[in-house]
Amino acid sequence: MTSPPPTILQAEGAPALELLTVPQVMARLQLGRSAVYVLLRTGQLASITLGRARRIPTHALTDFIHTRLEQDAA
Repeated sequence: MTSPPPTILQAEGAPALELLTVPQVMARLQLGRSAVYVLLRTGQLASITLGRARRIPTHALTDFIHTRLEQDAA
């Protein structure tokens, strides 16, 4: 099963902002659904809610990974 391409939002004159679904984040981190929702609930991974849908900006995922790498290196 392949995940759909990320949603791209762009305001005029602003850089494109890619939004990922929870299944896309699950695939990228190779984690289960519950683990991703724990990261979202605890604020370790930032997200926005659009109606009932949860979306994770790609920069939030990148920031999360960098933070975890720095923590593991310390």
